[in-house]
Amino acid sequence: MPLDGVGVVEHSNIMRFEEIIKVVQAAAAFGVTKIRLTGGEPLVRHGIVDLVRMIRQVDGIEEITITTNGFLLGKYAKDLKEAGLTRVNISLDTLDPDLFQKITRKGDITTIWKGIEEAEKYNLTPIKINMVMLEGINDHEIPDFMDLSMNHNWHIRFIELMPVKNQISWGESFPDPSECYVSTGTIINRYANKGLEPVDQVRQSGPAKLYRMPGAKGLIGFISPLDDEHFCNRCNRLRLTADGNLRPCLMNDLEIPLLSAIREGKDIKPLVAKAIGLKPAHLELLQNQSPESRTMMQIGG
Repeated sequence: MPLDGVGVVEHSNIMRFEEIIKVVQAAAAFGVTKIRLTGGEPLVRHGIVDLVRMIRQVDGIEEITITTNGFLLGKYAKDLKEAGLTRVNISLDTLDPDLFQKITRKGDITTIWKGIEEAEKYNLTPIKINMVMLEGINDHEIPDFMDLSMNHNWHIRFIELMPVKNQISWGESFPDPSECYVSTGTIINRYANKGLEPVDQVRQSGPAKLYRMPGAKGLIGFISPLDDEHFCNRCNRLRLTADGNLRPCLMNDLEIPLLSAIREGKDIKPLVAKAIGLKPAHLELLQNQSPESRTMMQIGG
């Protein structure tokens, strides 16, 4: 998040729950079975539990997940589970309390651990913890994150830093963002002593390439949009923005507007089909294309 924040979208331009459900129903008609709520931070949306409950009632939807920073997870875990939430992804870039406060600018990491405890208590599992790998900031903690998978049935996922309009300075106490990228291959080689063993993924269900440490209860995953093992050839995702645009690819500014069609009572299935058809076959970044209009925090991860 930039120090000065981002522009506020008019409330009238934000999708109402009933409008989101229309998109979920249309997507389900094309075979979509999984819905994830991201952000920004989805748990600050008023009535988020009601939205989960509404999505659960859509025929064809088998899994509902949330990607959250975890600050409000302890408060909502029980209600979310009862509403039909399947599991949670938690964004956590450091295990060090001081660095956590520095990165989040005000956060208390103990709040996150309490949220994780509540998520486990109410079986929002398997819990996935997402760490963005940042050379010179948190890369030295990667072995500690890996070790979390030893005694917990968690999926610890390491994500390459993506050039999604995050190249501006993060503050004077941080290195230049252009110096912080580190590849999956580099990390696997650097920490070869962890003995990572590839996990056979008969049915690829996401962008992460999975590994397991010997004797570990949980899994380790790498999400590599830039490395040689980039995941675009197996991406099957669409992203719906809060203001009602369907985005075929995270790495491209192309968006299919849905909100006006919904409010005019039109059938949006042709628009959803168009978005599916426009998913690129190859990595956009390899063609020197990267999004300019919105930041990652505005379109979800």
